[in-house]
Amino acid sequence: MSLYGVLRTGVSAMNNQSTKLGTIADNMANTGTIGYKGASTQFSSLLLENTGNSYDSGAVQTDIRHAISRQGSLAYTNSSSDLGIQGQGFLIVADANGTPFLTRAGSFVPEASSGNLVNTGGYTLLGYPLNSGDPNTVLNGGGNLEPVNMAGRDLQAVPSTAGTFAVNLPSAQPVVTGDTPAGNLATSTYSVKSSIVTYDNLGAALNLDVFMTKTSASPHQWEVAIFSQADAPVAGDFPYASGPLATQTLDFDANGQLTGTGNIAVPVPNGATLNLDFSGTTQLATSYVPLNVEVNGNAPSAITDVVIDPDGTVYAQFENGSRVAAFRIPTGMVASPDNLEAVAGNAFAITTHSGDLQIGFPSEGGRGTLVAGALEQSNVDMASELTDMIVAQRDYTANSKVVQTSSDLLDVLMNLKR
Repeated sequence: MSLYGVLRTGVSAMNNQSTKLGTIADNMANTGTIGYKGASTQFSSLLLENTGNSYDSGAVQTDIRHAISRQGSLAYTNSSSDLGIQGQGFLIVADANGTPFLTRAGSFVPEASSGNLVNTGGYTLLGYPLNSGDPNTVLNGGGNLEPVNMAGRDLQAVPSTAGTFAVNLPSAQPVVTGDTPAGNLATSTYSVKSSIVTYDNLGAALNLDVFMTKTSASPHQWEVAIFSQADAPVAGDFPYASGPLATQTLDFDANGQLTGTGNIAVPVPNGATLNLDFSGTTQLATSYVPLNVEVNGNAPSAITDVVIDPDGTVYAQFENGSRVAAFRIPTGMVASPDNLEAVAGNAFAITTHSGDLQIGFPSEGGRGTLVAGALEQSNVDMASELTDMIVAQRDYTANSKVVQTSSDLLDVLMNLKR
């Protein structure tokens, strides 16, 4: 047995216990840090090959691991831009150079210079813009992701292009045998009427009158005629100054369900073509009941709030009460989260051991739920850290005794020759 080997083994153990105390210190210092994942020191032995009756001591090495997959508790806040995740998944962020990272630290606020949502670590939240409808997702990389930025969206007018008009038409309504609204005559009569608000290219509100007239009981048919309310007569329903913007016949089967196409293209004056979907409309034995009526678009208005849905959709809430979807926030997953590399600012980088990045949306494919107005707290347990600190201190002291003992024995060896 080599006394120098014993000395080196003791020094190795003391160094690695110091490493353990370092992770404990970090954990205790970050018990209040949003999204922090506790670090731990794992020990493994380095043994030398021994033969015969002698034994040469080896050493010990450490591996630092972070409990990234362990959920921290959620604490609710008063900020709608704070984001927490209940379950698996990570928010996708980028540093100042545009390099993507993963994080659970969701304390985001608008940056003064750019308007981007940036967390306390200086990372910018990334999402898919919804300017052209559904997001163009890339499932295994950060392509097409942009900084979530609500600046410059005030006073933007969005023309109406799509809407839903689902109602129940009363099956007991008598058939209209005279002139119908499609003819736009003073004698035109109808069964039911509703109005909807749309927006032109400048954001001006334009009401449309929707007349629905039962024209046949066998087969079951209803005529839909849509007029601009601005052309309505001062007194009475007809005639309008201009003819209908669009007309179409709706056919229903014996069960009161719509057959054939239920989409009507309506050219909004000074605006875009509004595709109004009637597919949810029924004809049943009850009164006229609006089921789902909504139209997109908005007037120029200031943003009063940012609303984030659990599915990751970011809405701009305007002072006129309307909401416009601006972004959709994805979540990232890897096969082995605990093998991600922790970097400064409570973010994590992809490694060869963690697996490739897989991108999806909250609540899909086993991903967690996005919780707006909440922050994930540190997952450090202070009681466990204090206990581990006592054990590390005792282990350090014990190994220092090994170093002292081997030093004393070396002194005895050196003193054999005088």
